[in-house]
Amino acid sequence: MSGRSRMVGVVCLRRRLDSPWASEQLEPHAVLPDAPALEAGASLGQSTAGELVYFGAAELAFWTGETGHYRDNLATGAPLLWVALTPQGEFGDYAVGLVTANPYEGESLSDGSGLVLGTTPMPPDIAAELAAFVAAHHVEQPFVKRKRDGGKGRREGRDDPG
Repeated sequence: MSGRSRMVGVVCLRRRLDSPWASEQLEPHAVLPDAPALEAGASLGQSTAGELVYFGAAELAFWTGETGHYRDNLATGAPLLWVALTPQGEFGDYAVGLVTANPYEGESLSDGSGLVLGTTPMPPDIAAELAAFVAAHHVEQPFVKRKRDGGKGRREGRDDPG
């Protein structure tokens, strides 16, 4: 499978919590179309919800075999990027693990133990690049329903169900 990639920057929101179980909460806040020359952990200022922190650069890859999934994401009218933060011990014990435009890959990460997963709006220039990639590489795959073989080819020694 071939593709294209670009480096993006990930901004997270850090909220202070008043809880006996956790002192703060992290969540992906935005993906920057280009990775700035900042160190991971650089504070970008305060918002009404908490502190905005640059978490670092990540590779955003587009794969030719996933163009149907990207098309589904773009068709929503408000395309998203999925960001997964993995426990690392770098900054705040988490680092950027993955940024993807594939909604099904993003959904599959929700079962990942220990991951902090969130969606962010897709920046317009990334959406335009993704749309051009889909237009150039998408090949429609027709749905072919398999036909049952009527039990032919059964292994010997198995009971006949009928």
